[in-house]
Amino acid sequence: MIKKILITLIILMALTINISATPIELDDEEDLVPTSGSLRGASRFLAQHSRGLVKCNKNPRLCRAKGSPGPDCCKKKCVNVKIDKQNCGLCGKKCKHQEICCKGKCVNLMTDKRNCGGCNNRCKRGNSCMSGMCSYA
Repeated sequence: MIKKILITLIILMALTINISATPIELDDEEDLVPTSGSLRGASRFLAQHSRGLVKCNKNPRLCRAKGSPGPDCCKKKCVNVKIDKQNCGLCGKKCKHQEICCKGKCVNLMTDKRNCGGCNNRCKRGNSCMSGMCSYA
C-alpha cells in the first residue's frame, strides 16, 4: 500500500514539474510588435522574453529587430542564412556534418582553398588547404 502511494506521489510530482516548465505558446504574434510599422519596442520584447516564444511566421519583421538571431525567417524561427548550418543559403538547406555555412554556402574548412580553417580565409595562389591550414601543394 505504501509503495502505491509513493509511486503515485512521484508521478504527480513529475507531472507538476513538467507542466510548470512548459513554455506558454502565444497564438497572436500580431500584438508583439507595434502595428504602426515601427520596430521600436520589438527588441526590448525579444530581450525580455524567451526566443522560443517569438515566432516570425506571422510577422517576419521580428527577425530584423535588434537582438534577433538573424534577419531571415525559417520554420517560424529567426536565422541568418549566410551562417546557419541548418539553413545555409536558403531555408532547410543543411550542411553536411563536416561542413559549416560561409556566405550562404556549405564549405569544408579542412579542404576548401577559399575558406581554409575559417570563412573567407583564402590560401595564396599555388597553395592548397590541408587540415584547415594553407600549405604548398
